[in-house]
Amino acid sequence: MELFVNAPAKIDLDSRTSNPTPSDLDIVVRDERFNRENKPNRWWAGDAFGTAWHNALSATFPRGEAFFIEAVKAHRDGADAKLAAEIRAFVKQEINHTREHIAFNKLAENAGYDIKAIDKRVEEMLLLTKDRPAIANLAVTMALEHYTAMMAHEFLANPKHFENADPEVRDMWRWHAVEEIEHKGVAYDTWKHATKDWSGWKAWKVRSLVMVSVTGRFFKNRWVDSINLLAQDGITGWKAHWGLFKYLTVSPGVVRRIFPAWLAYFKPGFHPWDHDDRELIKIYEGEFSDALMPAE
Repeated sequence: MELFVNAPAKIDLDSRTSNPTPSDLDIVVRDERFNRENKPNRWWAGDAFGTAWHNALSATFPRGEAFFIEAVKAHRDGADAKLAAEIRAFVKQEINHTREHIAFNKLAENAGYDIKAIDKRVEEMLLLTKDRPAIANLAVTMALEHYTAMMAHEFLANPKHFENADPEVRDMWRWHAVEEIEHKGVAYDTWKHATKDWSGWKAWKVRSLVMVSVTGRFFKNRWVDSINLLAQDGITGWKAHWGLFKYLTVSPGVVRRIFPAWLAYFKPGFHPWDHDDRELIKIYEGEFSDALMPAE
């Protein structure tokens, strides 16, 4: 496969030695549960467009996060003690995220939304990964983990995203965001471990090309899913497309606001912890203190 062909090793675009993951980082499992008895309004986000976008995202998470777990676990052999512990904590956090998004998806279905088509398409897409090299699945996971970290940062840093949301639904997304920030370097550090024998050029080229490919599929599929969900609310045609575009790029504008962080992914020597945003975790972790569990 041409994507994995080596280029001259002397071109070092991706450091093999530096590791910006903070040495004092703790990945903590917060065993929270949400939305078991909650019955928010159908437009839980306060408007149809935010509701459709987040419902479309959530519908992909149960299968998607199971894929992330397997992709990272496939490369844990030989990891040093620190990375091995972080992988275990990552797996536990993602298992909890899966559980809570299953509950949230039931909430959406109870409100009358049909999200089965989204889940089915994710299932079919993941079946295509079965015969792919394990390192390719890890590269996809690393790119998508960057997306979750970018959006998590934005959701926590800009309260406008959930200011009109149902309180319990908002708490679920904020809880998820905290943990996505906390483990944002795990897939990347696992990638560095798994590709330690690659040249810097090859590692940079593969992760960059995979990110471009993932970005195209991510936005195409989430757009189609959101438009289909909006149609279930009777919003179709140009009103649906223009309203969703404004939601994503103008106000609150999550896509516009994460663009610089997305672009940073292509920087030679990039690492998710180049930007240490643990202050966002500190702001919210007190609210979850009763649910903290040891990661080990």
